Amino acid sequence: MNRLKAIADGQDIESVVHDEVLSREPVLTIQDFSLYYGRKQALHHITMPIAKGLVTALVGPSGCGKSTLLRSVNRMNDLIDSVSIEGDMVLGKDSIFAPGVDVIQLRKRMGMVFQKPNPFPMSIFENVVYPLRIDGERNKSTLMQVCEQSLRGAALWDEVKDRLGESGLGLSGGQQQRLCIARAIASDPEVLLLDEPCSALDPIATSKIEDLIEKLKGDYSILIVTHNMQQASRISDHTAFMYLGRLVEMGPTSTIFTRPKLQETEDYITGRFG
Repeated sequence: MNRLKAIADGQDIESVVHDEVLSREPVLTIQDFSLYYGRKQALHHITMPIAKGLVTALVGPSGCGKSTLLRSVNRMNDLIDSVSIEGDMVLGKDSIFAPGVDVIQLRKRMGMVFQKPNPFPMSIFENVVYPLRIDGERNKSTLMQVCEQSLRGAALWDEVKDRLGESGLGLSGGQQQRLCIARAIASDPEVLLLDEPCSALDPIATSKIEDLIEKLKGDYSILIVTHNMQQASRISDHTAFMYLGRLVEMGPTSTIFTRPKLQETEDYITGRFG
């Protein structure tokens, strides 16, 4: 059976999720999740766990639904009027789609970093402490402590500690992305969502972000979308291969890249298509 051909023909397939992934404690569980833009179905019955304290990479060809799935995790797709969903996602023990869920509080539990760095037009200090400001925190010592802690966590403190009053827009692209990561971790989230965070960066800045992800792992559970196979192999613990809105195979990264269970996964990983 060629699973990719079956998917292209509109058939549902059974995803292969390795036992090593299923045996890990999940921070987030995606349960039979489907998403529609109007009548067009973009995600099809995705079931997968996101392991606590590890890095999970979503890989697959452009348009396969990686970013759509990532944005569903913190309900950013709610902002699109035509979107409807089926299934559920459970963060800890809480359904993120349950009636009455405070979406603002939910997003504090899941920091988001986008493909293009998006610092706010304010100082480096105010960029970092923004999540605390909107929570009403006004204590200067608390704000300063969180700012330093977050910038250190994002491996940026030594580069900007004497420039905290300067605009975040004056930083280099790589520094801006680390500033956005600092802002994301300032509210101490359970999960970090990274949507191709290095695609707009040069190789040196990319290397710094990858080193940072390795340092943040453990303190945070990280779900990253990447189109770069080499990056996925370097930084992730688990890799999930998606195709046309469906999960095909998910397993430990070392296994997915060296001995996947499916020929279709091997064909994609080795560059035979996509």
